[in-house]
Amino acid sequence: MVRIVPLLIAASVALVTGQGPRGASGPAPTVRVAAAADLKFALDEVAARLAGRQPSIRVETTYGSSGSMHAQLRQRAPYDVYLSADVEYPRELVSRGIGSDRDLFTYAIGRIVVWVPRGSTLAIEREGLGALTGAARIAIANPRHAPYGKAAEAALRKAGIWNRVSRRMVLGENVAQAAQFVQSGAADAGIVARSLAIAPAMRGAGRFWEIPEDAHPRLAQGGLILPWAVSRDAAVRFRDYLLSDEGRQLLASYGFGLPAR
Repeated sequence: MVRIVPLLIAASVALVTGQGPRGASGPAPTVRVAAAADLKFALDEVAARLAGRQPSIRVETTYGSSGSMHAQLRQRAPYDVYLSADVEYPRELVSRGIGSDRDLFTYAIGRIVVWVPRGSTLAIEREGLGALTGAARIAIANPRHAPYGKAAEAALRKAGIWNRVSRRMVLGENVAQAAQFVQSGAADAGIVARSLAIAPAMRGAGRFWEIPEDAHPRLAQGGLILPWAVSRDAAVRFRDYLLSDEGRQLLASYGFGLPAR
């Protein structure tokens, strides 16, 4: 039986202070972002870069699984922008009358990799996914509500090894937690977001093998400006920066593919 671990959502806050609109003093408008966990390092840098470009905006980001955040937003959770690892989640909100098509956007294409600690004996470079048959415990995000977990399961099924390894799964609430399991030694290997694997926190601690894009459904990542955004102007400016040339280049530097404009 698949082992399910307790909920743990990673959170980070990036604060930018400065003058309010039109140079008035006072608190800057806050953009509260509910973001997929694969964005952890990339979006922290987006917020820092945006601070230099538009110091009148304050960005506050919470990271978690896209499905869990989708469920919260159906109950009007207090966020201004939703960045999902699967565009279908925000699209479904729009179909329910939560937000509109004009505020729906695609910002990245996700990639998945097999990641192991540097000292691992698993020959992922030579055997790819097949090397996971030699792992005692394998970490992935929970496929029930995490798009990266769904992609991991699909890739393992296509490789023909899901039935052999499914009982060895350690499920994280989100893909960042799955990565933490491998880093901490709670799992021998993991299928995680490429954006996490190439970030400094993991890059020096292990090695990875990139899973071919045709091994799983395309991870088109989408976002939505929510209709109850406290400052719609600030939310729009945050989205526009993310979709700008500079924002796209930054996402690409963290291993994301870029959708056509």
